[in-house]
Amino acid sequence: MKFPKKIRTYCPRCNTHTVHTVVVYKHGKRRAMAEGQRRYARKQEGYGSKRKPEQKRFAKVTKKVVLKITCTRCGYTRHILLGRLKKIELVDVVR
Repeated sequence: MKFPKKIRTYCPRCNTHTVHTVVVYKHGKRRAMAEGQRRYARKQEGYGSKRKPEQKRFAKVTKKVVLKITCTRCGYTRHILLGRLKKIELVDVVR
């Protein structure tokens, strides 16, 4: 799917429609010292079986794409969930 790099949409902080820049959201690195990650590591270690069953094959062939849009006027950032896509391409739209 082709999606424009800049879109004109509503900004809740400006309370009006402004131009927003669009990038594909990429999650950050997991923190090893976070409580949930420490708990997960503690449950995974030791003898016996794993905490969760190992996945034999992929259930899904696509990932859900999230776009991060940033207002060019005030810098307010929010996310838009596009849904499942095999491929997304951000393109310059000439108008």
